[in-house]
Amino acid sequence: MPEEELVDIKFRLYDGSDIGPFRYSAAATVDMLKQRIVSDWPKGKTVIPKAANEVKLINSGKILENNKTVGQCKVPFGEIGGGVIIMHVVVQPSLSKNKAEKKIDDTPKKVACSCSIM
Repeated sequence: MPEEELVDIKFRLYDGSDIGPFRYSAAATVDMLKQRIVSDWPKGKTVIPKAANEVKLINSGKILENNKTVGQCKVPFGEIGGGVIIMHVVVQPSLSKNKAEKKIDDTPKKVACSCSIM
């Protein structure tokens, strides 16, 4: 019976702190990793993701797609067997909330001229 390949991954946050390392199967999807990041997000950070779709994972300079597996995201060269892969985490809050707030603030305002003609 072939042994399932396990990969150690550490997530580096925007402030240089880390989450992990955690051990994942090579068949685990990027979406599963993002859900783990949201659930294990450290308390007290200024930026907090509310959902997995607000999290972007970057590995070797590439933004990882949700449907890719960990095995597909591994770089074939440069990775040391038994080493920990470091993925960078970027949080992009959803824009729907910001757009709703902006619509409220965009009420038409009366423009009054304060010119004086002499």
